[in-house]
Amino acid sequence: MPDVTFYRDDALPFLEAKRCLKSDFAYQKHFHEEYSIGLIDEGETNAWCDGTMHYVERGRLISFPPMMLHACYPDTGVEWKYKMLFIHPNWFQGLKQRELDQLHIPFLLGEGKNKACRVHINRTMEALTRTSSPIEIETALIDLVQALVSQNTSDLEHETHQGKQDQKYVKLIKEYIHAHFSEQITLENLENEAGISRFHLIRIYKRWSHLPPHAYQNLLRINHAKSELMKKRSIAEIAVEVGFYDQSHFAKTFDKIVGTTPHKYALSI
Repeated sequence: MPDVTFYRDDALPFLEAKRCLKSDFAYQKHFHEEYSIGLIDEGETNAWCDGTMHYVERGRLISFPPMMLHACYPDTGVEWKYKMLFIHPNWFQGLKQRELDQLHIPFLLGEGKNKACRVHINRTMEALTRTSSPIEIETALIDLVQALVSQNTSDLEHETHQGKQDQKYVKLIKEYIHAHFSEQITLENLENEAGISRFHLIRIYKRWSHLPPHAYQNLLRINHAKSELMKKRSIAEIAVEVGFYDQSHFAKTFDKIVGTTPHKYALSI
């Protein structure tokens, strides 16, 4: 694996990820035009941020608002590995002003929130590096941001339910997914369909459906695939028809949901 690797998805031009395995590399003072969120996987570093030095050890997240001058000086003789997400500021449109303010402070999180956010940044990186669908990657990113801006370490427990109005939005989203389940659906599609921000959309959809939209879409895909397998059709053709980018991805998702592979399922019919 290269010392420094970047990950991108053409459908998500606002997001870039970086994984660094260089143990002896120090960054001089610089800034990013994007909002940056990093996690130290191994080792420790001294992070200079806007005139203040912070000590960042393994397992800690640190964030830098756009244009903030910062520098990193890892401890010498210690293996240093980290991952970082770079998010274009325009993507955050739709967050409340209070939530936007939370993104700029603090640079280091408290223990409870750090633990919750560490899970979400790892999930986002995993989704991006295994070339998951754009909607799955962006949903993981939104979960991370919502954990960052939440006043609680849990998943937005302070939010109030809006009942019938929220259910109306969820109904619109479900209807859209049913009509387009074999296509590459993005959160931008769902945002336009429901007329609400993708941040609010993910909150209420998970609250009322108990699944993120991409997981619901995959259930529809697999249920359709099961009916087509019963017709003795080609597995490869069905995988493409229901929207999976290759047969391997289809097989893994099918096994995860059904408990067996498409091939074994077809043989049992």
